[in-house]
Amino acid sequence: MTRLQLLGMTATLALLATASVHAEGDKAAGRTLVYTCAGCHGIPGYSNAYPQYPVPKIAGQNEQYIINALHGYKSGERTHPTMMAQAQSLSDTDIQNIAAYLSSLAK
Repeated sequence: MTRLQLLGMTATLALLATASVHAEGDKAAGRTLVYTCAGCHGIPGYSNAYPQYPVPKIAGQNEQYIINALHGYKSGERTHPTMMAQAQSLSDTDIQNIAAYLSSLAK
């Protein structure tokens, strides 16, 4: 086998390995998990009482952004008492499922 063929096979195997690492979430399962999210994120124009800030819309948000945000709240990297408490109860699979569902919605 030539070096070029070996290099090509190695690159192909590496690409296949990394593609399979990112498992897509289950949108149907995510739909059942977002019922608590809608209480704040599903109200048009809703803002928090104290401190005063608008609650962001999450429907249609980028899937990876949602995953990163929820992991950030879970780890304490992002701080918001309500979001941190919500994220603590979520498994990695739950987070993927929520992100898959929310990112599939129209903005």
